[in-house]
Amino acid sequence: MTTVLEAINHGLRQCLATSEDVYLLGEDVLDPYGGAFKASRGLSSAFPQRVITTPISEPGFIGVAVGMALRGLRPVVEIMFGDFITLGADQLINHASKMRWMSADEVRVPLVLRTPMGGRRGYGPTHSQSLEKHFLGTPGLRVVAPNPWFSPEQLLINAVLYDDDPVLFIEHKILYSTPVWAAEAGEYKCSLTGGLYPAARIRIAGAPQPALTITAYGYASCLAAEAMRHLAYEHELFAEVIAPTRLSPAATELLMNSASATGAVITVEEAPGEFGWGSEMITALQLAGLRGLRQQRVAAQAMPVPSSGPLEAAVLPQVDDIVAAALETV
Repeated sequence: MTTVLEAINHGLRQCLATSEDVYLLGEDVLDPYGGAFKASRGLSSAFPQRVITTPISEPGFIGVAVGMALRGLRPVVEIMFGDFITLGADQLINHASKMRWMSADEVRVPLVLRTPMGGRRGYGPTHSQSLEKHFLGTPGLRVVAPNPWFSPEQLLINAVLYDDDPVLFIEHKILYSTPVWAAEAGEYKCSLTGGLYPAARIRIAGAPQPALTITAYGYASCLAAEAMRHLAYEHELFAEVIAPTRLSPAATELLMNSASATGAVITVEEAPGEFGWGSEMITALQLAGLRGLRQQRVAAQAMPVPSSGPLEAAVLPQVDDIVAAALETV
């Protein structure tokens, strides 16, 4: 069974093979290392002229990639750890995302910046953060997060080859070893929306109509699905999980359809919840007229992520936290 890491590697390979305009830049992406998490393994051997190793200067090589995109190329930048994305924020927020507007819509910046985010591996406060929320709502910048419910390979291909605006592509570290879910197998039933960045509706196969909506992205959608399973088998409380891949601009149609039917929503994210993605989802539902909505946010504690395994588990949201929130909500 294909893992998310293998799917991303296959997606990069297919992009490089499909278009000579695709370049891959990043630290230590050349073989035999192939990147910190091996997502780029084998690519420099297959495409030696278009896989470029860079100095340790995120602002520098992201800026180079912005220039390449302005010249009509389709660069893919790999940032070793998502924590370092703050070093390149200026290039994304003040340059790449604004070029289309500043040029009277005459230029595009088809740049994809990939980076692993999240904790649960004991890497400590500076290598375990989920910083994507700081980029949500930036005009002109898409923020996309793969999950196992829709092919990460196809999601990456869509971003690299078919999206002409800059994309921040968030890959949770734990997802790398997670199998890509097969629609024809397992106890879950999954349906997808259309478009470049689909959202998934996940239910327990054969379960009654849900009384609760749980929405989560990236690896948190796996925790949400496990919580949904626990609620069904241990508490006879049936839920469904809405797992978007596009975080910004917000994709809310499927979530609104679900919340309208259940009247109860739990948001799950690994970043601290205050001023976060979950807050925006709940606000969007309320602004759409869903009054009286029962709601809960499940998120990380408002503190740096510890290195200690037990402390890290206490800070980051777990399946039991989602189950407890569900029982309290419904």
